[in-house]
Amino acid sequence: MTAVGDRHLRLLAAAIAVSSIGDFVALLALALRAHEMWKSFGVALLFICLWSPLAALAGHVGLLVDRLETRGLAIGAAFFQAAVAVALAFAHSLVAVYALTIVLGIGVAVSQASEFALVPLLTGTRAIARANGLVESMRGLGFMVGPLIGGALAAGAGTKAALLADAATFMLIGLVLAALPVRRRAQVDEGSTPRARDGIQLLFSERVLTIAMAVGAVTLIFMSASIPGDFAYVQDVLGVGDLGMGAVLTAWSIGMIVAANTLPQRVPLHAVALVTLVAAAVQGFAKFAAPFWLVFPFLLACYVVGGAGHGVKNVGFRTLIHERVSADQHGRAFAAYNGLRNTAELVALAGGGVLVATLGGRGTLWIAGGVSGLAGLVGVGLLAASRDDPQPALD
Repeated sequence: MTAVGDRHLRLLAAAIAVSSIGDFVALLALALRAHEMWKSFGVALLFICLWSPLAALAGHVGLLVDRLETRGLAIGAAFFQAAVAVALAFAHSLVAVYALTIVLGIGVAVSQASEFALVPLLTGTRAIARANGLVESMRGLGFMVGPLIGGALAAGAGTKAALLADAATFMLIGLVLAALPVRRRAQVDEGSTPRARDGIQLLFSERVLTIAMAVGAVTLIFMSASIPGDFAYVQDVLGVGDLGMGAVLTAWSIGMIVAANTLPQRVPLHAVALVTLVAAAVQGFAKFAAPFWLVFPFLLACYVVGGAGHGVKNVGFRTLIHERVSADQHGRAFAAYNGLRNTAELVALAGGGVLVATLGGRGTLWIAGGVSGLAGLVGVGLLAASRDDPQPALD
Protein backbone atom coordinates (compact mmCIF):
# COMPACT_ATOMS: atom_id res chain seq x y z
CA MET A 1 0.00 0.00 0.00
CA THR A 2 1.41 3.43 -0.88
CA ALA A 3 1.71 6.17 1.71
CA VAL A 4 -0.93 8.17 -0.17
CA GLY A 5 -3.27 5.19 -0.29
CA ASP A 6 -2.68 4.51 3.38
CA ARG A 7 -3.44 8.13 4.28
CA HIS A 8 -6.67 8.16 2.30
CA LEU A 9 -7.75 4.82 3.76
CA ARG A 10 -7.21 6.13 7.28
CA LEU A 11 -9.15 9.26 6.41
CA LEU A 12 -12.04 7.17 5.12
CA ALA A 13 -11.87 4.86 8.16
CA ALA A 14 -11.95 7.84 10.53
CA ALA A 15 -14.99 9.22 8.71
CA ILE A 16 -16.66 5.79 8.92
CA ALA A 17 -15.96 5.75 12.67
CA VAL A 18 -17.61 9.15 13.14
CA SER A 19 -20.53 8.14 10.92
CA SER A 20 -20.92 4.83 12.77
CA ILE A 21 -21.02 6.66 16.10
CA GLY A 22 -23.65 8.96 14.64
CA ASP A 23 -25.67 6.00 13.38
CA PHE A 24 -25.82 4.41 16.83
CA VAL A 25 -26.60 7.79 18.42
CA ALA A 26 -29.56 8.15 16.04
CA LEU A 27 -30.63 4.52 16.38
CA LEU A 28 -30.81 4.80 20.16
CA ALA A 29 -32.69 8.08 19.88
CA LEU A 30 -35.20 6.58 17.45
CA ALA A 31 -35.56 3.47 19.62
CA LEU A 32 -36.30 5.64 22.66
CA ARG A 33 -38.91 7.59 20.67
CA ALA A 34 -40.50 4.40 19.31
CA HIS A 35 -40.55 2.87 22.81
CA GLU A 36 -42.30 5.93 24.21
CA MET A 37 -44.94 5.76 21.49
CA TRP A 38 -45.47 2.00 21.18
CA LYS A 39 -43.36 0.23 23.84
CA SER A 40 -41.27 -2.83 22.95
CA PHE A 41 -43.17 -3.71 19.78
CA GLY A 42 -42.43 -0.22 18.52
CA VAL A 43 -38.68 -0.82 18.90
CA ALA A 44 -38.84 -4.16 17.07
CA LEU A 45 -40.82 -2.57 14.23
CA LEU A 46 -38.25 0.22 14.01
CA PHE A 47 -35.46 -2.31 13.36
CA ILE A 48 -37.64 -4.08 10.79
CA CYS A 49 -38.16 -0.78 8.96
CA LEU A 50 -34.43 -0.02 8.97
CA TRP A 51 -33.18 -3.47 7.92
CA SER A 52 -35.87 -4.48 5.43
CA PRO A 53 -34.59 -2.29 2.56
CA LEU A 54 -31.11 -3.81 2.86
CA ALA A 55 -32.64 -7.27 2.45
CA ALA A 56 -35.39 -6.53 -0.06
CA LEU A 57 -33.42 -4.22 -2.37
CA ALA A 58 -30.04 -5.97 -2.25
CA GLY A 59 -30.10 -7.09 -5.89
CA HIS A 60 -31.14 -3.73 -7.29
CA VAL A 61 -28.68 -1.83 -5.08
CA GLY A 62 -25.87 -4.09 -6.29
CA LEU A 63 -26.74 -3.36 -9.92
CA LEU A 64 -26.76 0.36 -9.15
CA VAL A 65 -23.32 0.26 -7.54
CA ASP A 66 -21.80 -1.74 -10.40
CA ARG A 67 -23.38 0.37 -13.15
CA LEU A 68 -22.66 3.88 -11.83
CA GLU A 69 -19.46 5.64 -10.80
CA THR A 70 -19.24 4.39 -7.23
CA ARG A 71 -17.62 7.29 -5.41
CA GLY A 72 -20.21 9.73 -6.76
CA LEU A 73 -22.99 7.31 -5.79
CA ALA A 74 -21.58 7.02 -2.26
CA ILE A 75 -21.40 10.82 -1.94
CA GLY A 76 -25.01 11.13 -3.08
CA ALA A 77 -26.09 8.43 -0.61
CA ALA A 78 -24.34 10.23 2.26
CA PHE A 79 -26.06 13.56 1.58
CA PHE A 80 -29.37 11.76 1.01
CA GLN A 81 -29.09 10.12 4.44
CA ALA A 82 -28.24 13.48 5.99
CA ALA A 83 -31.47 14.94 4.59
CA VAL A 84 -33.51 11.98 5.87
CA ALA A 85 -31.93 12.28 9.34
CA VAL A 86 -32.93 15.96 9.46
CA ALA A 87 -36.47 15.03 8.46
CA LEU A 88 -36.55 12.37 11.20
CA ALA A 89 -35.45 14.96 13.75
CA PHE A 90 -38.63 16.94 13.06
CA ALA A 91 -41.00 13.98 12.59
CA HIS A 92 -43.71 13.90 15.24
CA SER A 93 -45.98 11.00 14.33
CA LEU A 94 -45.06 7.34 14.64
CA VAL A 95 -46.10 6.71 11.03
CA ALA A 96 -43.71 9.41 9.82
CA VAL A 97 -40.87 7.98 11.92
CA TYR A 98 -41.35 4.49 10.49
CA ALA A 99 -41.75 5.72 6.90
CA LEU A 100 -38.60 7.85 7.09
CA THR A 101 -36.70 5.00 8.73
CA ILE A 102 -37.49 2.83 5.71
CA VAL A 103 -36.18 5.61 3.44
CA LEU A 104 -33.06 5.86 5.61
CA GLY A 105 -32.57 2.11 5.23
CA ILE A 106 -32.50 2.54 1.44
CA GLY A 107 -29.67 5.06 1.80
CA VAL A 108 -27.81 2.73 4.17
CA ALA A 109 -28.07 -0.10 1.63
CA VAL A 110 -26.51 2.02 -1.12
CA SER A 111 -23.80 3.58 1.05
CA GLN A 112 -22.59 0.32 2.61
CA ALA A 113 -22.28 -1.50 -0.72
CA SER A 114 -20.53 1.51 -2.25
CA GLU A 115 -18.01 1.84 0.58
CA PHE A 116 -17.11 -1.86 0.39
CA ALA A 117 -16.57 -1.60 -3.36
CA LEU A 118 -14.29 1.45 -2.93
CA VAL A 119 -11.98 -0.04 -0.29
CA PRO A 120 -9.78 -2.09 -2.71
CA LEU A 121 -9.10 1.05 -4.76
CA LEU A 122 -7.39 2.58 -1.71
CA THR A 123 -5.41 -0.49 -0.73
CA GLY A 124 -4.55 -2.88 -3.53
CA THR A 125 -5.51 -6.52 -3.20
CA ARG A 126 -2.55 -7.59 -1.06
CA ALA A 127 -3.46 -5.22 1.76
CA ILE A 128 -7.18 -5.86 1.67
CA ALA A 129 -7.33 -7.80 4.95
CA ARG A 130 -5.60 -4.96 6.78
CA ALA A 131 -7.98 -2.44 5.21
CA ASN A 132 -11.06 -4.49 6.10
CA GLY A 133 -9.74 -4.90 9.64
CA LEU A 134 -9.33 -1.14 10.00
CA VAL A 135 -12.83 -0.44 8.66
CA GLU A 136 -14.37 -3.15 10.86
CA SER A 137 -12.62 -1.83 13.97
CA MET A 138 -13.92 1.68 13.21
CA ARG A 139 -17.46 0.35 12.90
CA GLY A 140 -16.94 -1.48 16.20
CA LEU A 141 -15.88 1.80 17.77
CA GLY A 142 -19.24 3.21 16.76
CA PHE A 143 -21.00 0.23 18.35
CA MET A 144 -19.12 0.81 21.60
CA VAL A 145 -19.22 4.60 21.87
CA GLY A 146 -22.38 5.50 19.94
CA PRO A 147 -24.97 4.20 22.43
CA LEU A 148 -23.19 5.94 25.33
CA ILE A 149 -23.12 9.28 23.51
CA GLY A 150 -26.65 8.73 22.20
CA GLY A 151 -28.01 8.03 25.66
CA ALA A 152 -26.33 11.11 27.12
CA LEU A 153 -27.37 13.33 24.21
CA ALA A 154 -30.97 12.10 24.19
CA ALA A 155 -31.22 12.54 27.97
CA GLY A 156 -29.64 15.99 27.98
CA ALA A 157 -30.76 17.58 24.72
CA GLY A 158 -33.51 15.29 23.39
CA THR A 159 -33.84 12.95 20.44
CA LYS A 160 -33.97 15.83 17.94
CA ALA A 161 -30.40 16.85 18.81
CA ALA A 162 -29.23 13.24 18.49
CA LEU A 163 -30.72 12.93 15.00
CA LEU A 164 -29.27 16.26 13.89
CA ALA A 165 -25.88 15.09 15.11
CA ASP A 166 -26.28 11.97 12.96
CA ALA A 167 -27.11 14.18 9.97
CA ALA A 168 -23.86 16.06 10.55
CA THR A 169 -21.88 12.79 10.47
CA PHE A 170 -23.45 11.87 7.13
CA MET A 171 -22.37 15.26 5.79
CA LEU A 172 -18.85 14.62 7.05
CA ILE A 173 -18.48 11.24 5.35
CA GLY A 174 -19.88 12.74 2.14
CA LEU A 175 -17.20 15.44 2.20
CA VAL A 176 -14.46 12.89 2.91
CA LEU A 177 -15.63 10.72 0.01
CA ALA A 178 -15.56 13.77 -2.25
CA ALA A 179 -11.89 14.32 -1.30
CA LEU A 180 -10.79 10.77 -2.19
CA PRO A 181 -8.72 10.54 -5.41
CA VAL A 182 -10.42 7.35 -6.63
CA ARG A 183 -13.02 6.48 -9.22
CA ARG A 184 -14.75 3.16 -9.77
CA ARG A 185 -16.56 3.06 -13.09
CA ALA A 186 -18.87 0.37 -14.45
CA GLN A 187 -17.13 -2.40 -16.40
CA VAL A 188 -19.83 -4.49 -18.03
CA ASP A 189 -18.67 -7.07 -20.59
CA GLU A 190 -20.01 -6.83 -24.12
CA GLY A 191 -23.08 -8.97 -24.52
CA SER A 192 -23.59 -9.46 -20.77
CA THR A 193 -26.73 -8.32 -18.99
CA PRO A 194 -26.29 -7.84 -15.22
CA ARG A 195 -29.27 -9.06 -13.22
CA ALA A 196 -30.57 -8.30 -9.75
CA ARG A 197 -30.05 -11.92 -8.65
CA ASP A 198 -26.38 -11.94 -9.71
CA GLY A 199 -25.21 -10.98 -6.22
CA ILE A 200 -26.53 -14.10 -4.49
CA GLN A 201 -25.14 -16.29 -7.28
CA LEU A 202 -21.73 -14.64 -6.83
CA LEU A 203 -21.71 -15.39 -3.10
CA PHE A 204 -22.41 -19.06 -3.81
CA SER A 205 -20.40 -19.29 -7.03
CA GLU A 206 -17.71 -21.63 -5.71
CA ARG A 207 -17.24 -24.05 -2.84
CA VAL A 208 -15.22 -21.94 -0.41
CA LEU A 209 -17.59 -18.98 -0.60
CA THR A 210 -20.61 -21.29 -0.39
CA ILE A 211 -19.34 -22.89 2.83
CA ALA A 212 -18.42 -19.54 4.35
CA MET A 213 -21.72 -17.85 3.48
CA ALA A 214 -23.80 -20.77 4.73
CA VAL A 215 -21.95 -20.80 8.06
CA GLY A 216 -22.21 -17.01 8.22
CA ALA A 217 -25.98 -17.09 7.78
CA VAL A 218 -26.46 -19.69 10.53
CA THR A 219 -24.16 -17.95 13.00
CA LEU A 220 -25.68 -14.54 12.32
CA ILE A 221 -29.21 -15.78 12.93
CA PHE A 222 -28.33 -17.43 16.24
CA MET A 223 -25.89 -14.79 17.47
CA SER A 224 -28.42 -12.03 16.75
CA ALA A 225 -31.14 -14.07 18.45
CA SER A 226 -28.88 -14.37 21.51
CA ILE A 227 -28.93 -10.61 22.17
CA PRO A 228 -32.21 -10.70 24.15
CA GLY A 229 -30.63 -13.58 26.05
CA ASP A 230 -27.73 -11.32 27.03
CA PHE A 231 -30.12 -8.87 28.69
CA ALA A 232 -32.15 -11.62 30.39
CA TYR A 233 -29.05 -13.44 31.70
CA VAL A 234 -27.19 -10.35 32.94
CA GLN A 235 -30.18 -8.68 34.56
CA ASP A 236 -32.44 -11.55 35.63
CA VAL A 237 -29.93 -14.32 36.43
CA LEU A 238 -26.83 -12.43 37.56
CA GLY A 239 -28.83 -9.43 38.81
CA VAL A 240 -26.14 -6.95 37.75
CA GLY A 241 -28.44 -4.26 36.31
CA ASP A 242 -28.10 -1.66 33.58
CA LEU A 243 -24.48 -0.75 34.38
CA GLY A 244 -23.50 -4.38 34.10
CA MET A 245 -25.20 -4.66 30.71
CA GLY A 246 -23.18 -1.68 29.53
CA ALA A 247 -20.00 -3.40 30.72
CA VAL A 248 -20.94 -6.55 28.77
CA LEU A 249 -21.47 -4.63 25.53
CA THR A 250 -18.20 -2.77 26.10
CA ALA A 251 -16.27 -6.02 26.71
CA TRP A 252 -17.61 -7.48 23.47
CA SER A 253 -16.75 -4.30 21.55
CA ILE A 254 -13.20 -4.15 22.94
CA GLY A 255 -12.51 -7.70 21.83
CA MET A 256 -14.03 -6.94 18.43
CA ILE A 257 -12.05 -3.73 17.82
CA VAL A 258 -8.67 -5.03 18.99
CA ALA A 259 -8.89 -8.32 17.10
CA ALA A 260 -10.22 -6.79 13.87
CA ASN A 261 -7.40 -4.25 13.78
CA THR A 262 -4.52 -6.60 14.65
CA LEU A 263 -5.18 -10.21 13.56
CA PRO A 264 -6.56 -10.34 9.96
CA GLN A 265 -3.47 -8.74 8.37
CA ARG A 266 -1.35 -11.57 9.80
CA VAL A 267 -3.38 -14.25 8.02
CA PRO A 268 -2.05 -15.41 4.61
CA LEU A 269 -4.55 -15.23 1.76
CA HIS A 270 -4.82 -19.00 1.40
CA ALA A 271 -5.86 -19.33 5.08
CA VAL A 272 -8.50 -16.58 5.23
CA ALA A 273 -11.47 -18.94 4.85
CA LEU A 274 -10.20 -21.34 7.54
CA VAL A 275 -9.46 -18.57 10.04
CA THR A 276 -12.85 -16.98 9.37
CA LEU A 277 -14.71 -20.19 10.17
CA VAL A 278 -12.60 -20.84 13.27
CA ALA A 279 -13.40 -17.29 14.42
CA ALA A 280 -17.11 -18.01 13.90
CA ALA A 281 -16.77 -21.07 16.14
CA VAL A 282 -14.89 -19.07 18.80
CA GLN A 283 -17.58 -16.39 18.79
CA GLY A 284 -20.34 -18.94 19.35
CA PHE A 285 -18.61 -21.06 21.96
CA ALA A 286 -17.66 -17.96 23.97
CA LYS A 287 -21.37 -17.24 24.47
CA PHE A 288 -22.05 -20.92 25.07
CA ALA A 289 -19.42 -21.07 27.85
CA ALA A 290 -20.40 -17.88 29.66
CA PRO A 291 -23.50 -19.15 31.57
CA PHE A 292 -21.78 -22.24 32.97
CA TRP A 293 -20.20 -20.25 35.80
CA LEU A 294 -22.51 -17.67 37.36
CA VAL A 295 -19.75 -15.12 37.92
CA PHE A 296 -19.89 -11.73 36.24
CA PRO A 297 -16.11 -11.29 35.60
CA PHE A 298 -16.10 -14.70 33.89
CA LEU A 299 -18.91 -13.50 31.62
CA LEU A 300 -16.90 -10.39 30.74
CA ALA A 301 -13.82 -12.48 29.90
CA CYS A 302 -15.89 -14.77 27.67
CA TYR A 303 -17.38 -11.78 25.88
CA VAL A 304 -13.98 -10.24 25.16
CA VAL A 305 -13.05 -13.55 23.49
CA GLY A 306 -16.40 -13.73 21.68
CA GLY A 307 -16.04 -10.16 20.46
CA ALA A 308 -12.58 -11.00 19.11
CA GLY A 309 -14.04 -13.91 17.17
CA HIS A 310 -16.79 -11.64 15.89
CA GLY A 311 -14.33 -9.04 14.64
CA VAL A 312 -12.08 -11.55 12.86
CA LYS A 313 -15.11 -13.31 11.35
CA ASN A 314 -16.56 -10.10 9.91
CA VAL A 315 -13.24 -9.04 8.40
CA GLY A 316 -12.76 -12.53 6.99
CA PHE A 317 -16.10 -12.60 5.19
CA ARG A 318 -15.45 -9.25 3.54
CA THR A 319 -11.91 -10.20 2.57
CA LEU A 320 -13.13 -13.46 1.03
CA ILE A 321 -15.58 -11.54 -1.14
CA HIS A 322 -12.95 -9.01 -2.15
CA GLU A 323 -10.56 -11.83 -3.10
CA ARG A 324 -12.90 -14.31 -4.75
CA VAL A 325 -15.26 -12.02 -6.66
CA SER A 326 -13.92 -9.90 -9.51
CA ALA A 327 -13.71 -6.17 -8.80
CA ASP A 328 -16.33 -5.17 -11.36
CA GLN A 329 -18.90 -7.32 -9.48
CA HIS A 330 -18.15 -6.12 -5.95
CA GLY A 331 -21.23 -3.90 -5.79
CA ARG A 332 -23.60 -6.80 -6.47
CA ALA A 333 -21.67 -9.16 -4.19
CA PHE A 334 -21.57 -6.81 -1.20
CA ALA A 335 -25.17 -5.69 -1.61
CA ALA A 336 -26.18 -9.37 -1.59
CA TYR A 337 -23.98 -9.97 1.46
CA ASN A 338 -25.67 -7.10 3.30
CA GLY A 339 -29.06 -8.43 2.21
CA LEU A 340 -28.19 -11.88 3.54
CA ARG A 341 -27.03 -10.44 6.85
CA ASN A 342 -30.10 -8.28 7.34
CA THR A 343 -32.49 -11.06 6.35
CA ALA A 344 -30.87 -13.20 9.04
CA GLU A 345 -31.21 -10.38 11.57
CA LEU A 346 -34.89 -9.94 10.73
CA VAL A 347 -35.44 -13.66 11.36
CA ALA A 348 -33.49 -13.36 14.61
CA LEU A 349 -35.70 -10.51 15.86
CA ALA A 350 -38.56 -12.94 16.29
CA GLY A 351 -36.48 -15.98 17.21
CA GLY A 352 -34.62 -14.31 20.07
CA GLY A 353 -37.79 -13.33 21.87
CA VAL A 354 -39.20 -16.85 21.51
CA LEU A 355 -35.99 -18.43 22.87
CA VAL A 356 -35.92 -16.16 25.93
CA ALA A 357 -39.60 -16.72 26.65
CA THR A 358 -39.15 -20.50 26.36
CA LEU A 359 -35.66 -21.15 27.78
CA GLY A 360 -34.75 -18.03 29.74
CA GLY A 361 -31.52 -16.08 29.37
CA ARG A 362 -29.18 -18.91 30.32
CA GLY A 363 -30.78 -21.45 28.01
CA THR A 364 -30.86 -18.94 25.14
CA LEU A 365 -27.10 -18.38 25.38
CA TRP A 366 -26.47 -22.14 25.50
CA ILE A 367 -28.60 -22.84 22.43
CA ALA A 368 -27.64 -19.79 20.36
CA GLY A 369 -23.95 -19.94 21.24
CA GLY A 370 -23.73 -23.72 20.90
CA VAL A 371 -25.41 -23.85 17.49
CA SER A 372 -23.21 -20.99 16.24
CA GLY A 373 -20.06 -22.69 17.49
CA LEU A 374 -21.00 -26.02 15.97
CA ALA A 375 -21.83 -24.35 12.64
CA GLY A 376 -18.32 -22.90 12.59
CA LEU A 377 -16.77 -26.32 13.29
CA VAL A 378 -18.90 -27.96 10.59
CA GLY A 379 -17.69 -25.32 8.18
CA VAL A 380 -14.08 -26.03 9.11
CA GLY A 381 -14.67 -29.74 8.48
CA LEU A 382 -16.30 -29.12 5.11
CA LEU A 383 -13.50 -26.78 4.11
CA ALA A 384 -10.85 -29.33 5.09
CA ALA A 385 -12.64 -32.02 3.09
CA SER A 386 -12.95 -29.83 0.02
CA ARG A 387 -10.64 -30.56 -2.88
CA ASP A 388 -12.16 -28.05 -5.31
CA ASP A 389 -10.68 -24.68 -4.30
CA PRO A 390 -10.59 -22.22 -7.22
CA GLN A 391 -7.98 -19.48 -7.16
CA PRO A 392 -9.22 -16.10 -5.96
CA ALA A 393 -10.20 -13.62 -8.65
CA LEU A 394 -7.57 -10.95 -7.83
CA ASP A 395 -7.76 -7.79 -9.90
